[in-house]
Amino acid sequence: MWWEPRKFSGRLNHSRKMKQGKRYRNTLKLYDQKKTYSLDEALDILEKFPKPKFNESVEIHIRLNINPKKSDQQVRGTVILPYGTGKIVRIAAFTDTQQKEAKKMEIAVVGGQDLIDKIAMGGDAIDFDVAVATPEIMPKMAKIAKILGPKGLMPNKKSETVGVKIDVLIEELKKGKASFKNDSDGNIHQVIGSRSFNKKKLKENIDAFLEELGKNKPSAAKGKFIKTVNIAATMSPSIRIQ
Repeated sequence: MWWEPRKFSGRLNHSRKMKQGKRYRNTLKLYDQKKTYSLDEALDILEKFPKPKFNESVEIHIRLNINPKKSDQQVRGTVILPYGTGKIVRIAAFTDTQQKEAKKMEIAVVGGQDLIDKIAMGGDAIDFDVAVATPEIMPKMAKIAKILGPKGLMPNKKSETVGVKIDVLIEELKKGKASFKNDSDGNIHQVIGSRSFNKKKLKENIDAFLEELGKNKPSAAKGKFIKTVNIAATMSPSIRIQ
């Protein structure tokens, strides 16, 4: 995913991460932190939270019943959120053979060997949030794998960012396609919208994400797959949902 996850042990506790101002303390009075709510109830509560001056992201944080140290219990997949994440995603296309098609899609960056060389020289050309590529250029991209990889920007087949039709890859991202994977503690973190979304949009995005996550349960993972689910805005405390 193109958002750096944070450590999570089951329930978010933003009070440990930020100074509790008056607005934050008033927010905590709007619900019971120890209670588990239905999705509809949680979204109603979130709507009542005071909003900062910027458009906050809405995030879902899920604790999974997996052993993240075992390779056969890793969770990784992609989902097309019906209404996207609410963020403008800057897309880069790496291709030697389909640059004309990529440029028609009006994205942030299009290039081939020239773009690879620029990034290899210092990384100043990294002005994008996600990258896609056609298969023929992937061997050349090994030159910048150590630069893009740690940033989560290296195209790969598992995240469905490598394909024979570059315009299709780009179109899917524009429609709200996002990738997800578990962190080292067995948790999933994903932006599923913004505070500017109404309840209907957020609910449909969450339902789509949870449905897709359920399809990606590893066969080696036994018992209940999802332990806890919390939603939160960027600057808000979390709400646990059923």
